[in-house]
Amino acid sequence: MSTMLHVRVVSPPAVTGQLVETVAVAPGISNLVVQAAAARRPDGDAVQFDVRDDAANPVFTALRDLRLDHSGVIAVERVDAALTDLPLPGRRRGAIRRDTAPVWEMVQAVIGAGADYAPSFYLLLIIAALIGAVGILTNSQILIVAAMVVGPEYNAIIAVALGFSQRHRRSVKDGLLALASGFAAAIVAAMLFGVAVRYSGLTPDRFLAGQRPVADLINSPDVFSVIVAVLAGLVGVVSLTESRVNALIGVFISVTTIPAAASVGLSIAYSGWKEAGGSALQLLLNVVLLIAVGAGGLSAQRRIWRHHSAAQAASRGQREP
Repeated sequence: MSTMLHVRVVSPPAVTGQLVETVAVAPGISNLVVQAAAARRPDGDAVQFDVRDDAANPVFTALRDLRLDHSGVIAVERVDAALTDLPLPGRRRGAIRRDTAPVWEMVQAVIGAGADYAPSFYLLLIIAALIGAVGILTNSQILIVAAMVVGPEYNAIIAVALGFSQRHRRSVKDGLLALASGFAAAIVAAMLFGVAVRYSGLTPDRFLAGQRPVADLINSPDVFSVIVAVLAGLVGVVSLTESRVNALIGVFISVTTIPAAASVGLSIAYSGWKEAGGSALQLLLNVVLLIAVGAGGLSAQRRIWRHHSAAQAASRGQREP
């Protein structure tokens, strides 16, 4: 059993021969199928094959070099299970497998899917801020964690980081605009909610008495806030590139972004200008650090794995007679 990707390509007949020659000799390829003149819209030859994750990046680079992404669409889907008794050449075993490189096309696809700034993106930010506001008023850490999980802001943050990493200005601009607009809407919603609670007389007595351990934690950024943001940024990059969903959820509940936005709005509603400033600094600090660490981590991983793949290719070339 091996982790693989299934690739479908519509190839112009003039390119098919070179494509098949390239794929047939590439390591990690299996189940190569070529159907001449079988494809429509666009017309061409249908070529399908499976490729192991650790061998996918050079194959995708070769497909782009043949400009197959210009003549049609290179469709990639993950094979949930591949059952075979055949040996898998080149596949290393053991506790540490250094040949399991991230599939960058899949990483970008996951990040791109998350960077969909539909109305639901802003609605979820507003709802998360309201949950966070209730958590601050009631000193409920559980509600603060719930707000962190509900908030979708990390999707935009990592999309901006990828944009910086690839020097793609449009992705950076769209992501920053979505973050600014979304957090502004969240702050306003929390502020209006706070005003309503304040003047309705429903404010909890402990909050009015200044007993606000949750709020004080949020609006008082320090060196530990920096440490957590940096570590969370690193975990976010690794979890995305290695498809570790559980670790990514840990990022959501470890960084004070949407709770800080809720704290800004609530502090304004209760005329706590110092607390509002501290919360705003907490929000800005976390967002900036997550973007910086994400961009640096993605770029570093690309360079490391590119060097590793080149070294592997050179090693295979030396072993060939």
